Amino acid sequence: MATLAVNPTLLKNLETAEPHRSSSNFAEMDDAVIMLELRAGNMAGFDYLIQKYRRPIVHFMYRMVHNQAIAEELAQEVFLRVYRSRETYRAEARFSTWLYRIATNLGVNHARDTRHERAASTVYLDEVDSETGTTPDLADSTPGVESNLVRQERMAAIREHVLALPDRQRMAVLMHKYEGMDYKQIGEVLKLSESATKSLLFRAYQTLRGKLKGFI
Repeated sequence: MATLAVNPTLLKNLETAEPHRSSSNFAEMDDAVIMLELRAGNMAGFDYLIQKYRRPIVHFMYRMVHNQAIAEELAQEVFLRVYRSRETYRAEARFSTWLYRIATNLGVNHARDTRHERAASTVYLDEVDSETGTTPDLADSTPGVESNLVRQERMAAIREHVLALPDRQRMAVLMHKYEGMDYKQIGEVLKLSESATKSLLFRAYQTLRGKLKGFI
């Protein structure tokens, strides 16, 4: 999947920022500390955070919209919001939690704004992951000569029913299945307790399995 290139016309205000300070070993620093460096004017910190998180965020947005160009645009907006929030940033949660919260809110808003435009193929939970080569375990593959047909039917059914999930359930499933986040991390992003997150995911998977029982 292509990497994110931040549009310079959208970051014109970077030109007026303070010059880079002496380079720091950001790899040994906590992300929240790097954000505080950015708030103090060290633009090298912003560059480092983009390089570290751009691919995971593009992937995350792609899982929501299943459109490479839109995913990159939304990821770009995520990082623009990070930059614009540098003055008010508070290290009250892990940086990654805060970052995915921004991404989740953008994804939900985009889904709502374009709901009438989207086909049933927006989210592919049954798609082979490009990095692991595996598929989610909502249903097992069916061997035999009809396996391709069964797979196509199952994918269409999964797409249809995932789209019907409430926003929080859909986001939780994406974070759990594709981002490898645990209950605590997902709860931090969605501002839920760990037990509430478990319940949210349980309901989501229960709904999907119920709707897809003909394919399981």
